[in-house]
Amino acid sequence: MNAKIEAVLFDWGGTLATWHHISLYETWRAVSVLVDKDNADQLAARLVEAEGSVWRRSRDEHRSSTFEEVCALAEVVMTPAALAEYERQWDPHTELEPDAVDTLQALRDRGLKVGVLSNTLWPRRRHEEVFARDGVLDLLDGAVYTSEIAHTKPHPEAFLAAMRAVGVSEPSRCLFVGDRLFDDVWGAQNVGMRAAHLPHSAIPIEQIGHTEGTPDATVQRLSELLPLIDSWNEAAA
Repeated sequence: MNAKIEAVLFDWGGTLATWHHISLYETWRAVSVLVDKDNADQLAARLVEAEGSVWRRSRDEHRSSTFEEVCALAEVVMTPAALAEYERQWDPHTELEPDAVDTLQALRDRGLKVGVLSNTLWPRRRHEEVFARDGVLDLLDGAVYTSEIAHTKPHPEAFLAAMRAVGVSEPSRCLFVGDRLFDDVWGAQNVGMRAAHLPHSAIPIEQIGHTEGTPDATVQRLSELLPLIDSWNEAAA
């Protein structure tokens, strides 16, 4: 018999936040204009290549990176104005799923721990600004951002760090929810967690890993997690 679920851990982009199609070149070019207007095209191209290289490393070696490393690899010195523009460019693409707040609150009301594990280049500060803006920061018992640790999903250490962050010691009592069958589903199951798939994202082909996990459940809305977990926990009682 499966153990009762005590914690629900969420991916961020494409799961808690709605997946958007984004032109990385156009985003980086808007930033580059504020660094060096005359060479903005060249800087943007270097930044796109640098970001692509660290995401390929994440896919193949599960090693993390940071915004600062991307800039260093591209040999671009970011200015405060350019950083502010970068965050402004991304702001519209950080919107939560419409039922995210209610779902997180309902999980907390059930006495479950709620956490986030995100493969990200961004610092904790930026994520917490977004979560505070949208009213979910206080609903999280813990969060792990891979910009702060050595590994990215699907490396086991990333999942174990998220589990520790919410104060749960047994992987079988955790459900991981994500939009990627490699990073999220296969990775979570590999450490003994259950995994639910939210299949709404158009994952870039260069970010698809070598293995696709078979989820324990597939949900079309975050709110569908509630009856799912209720049924699992009633069966385990």
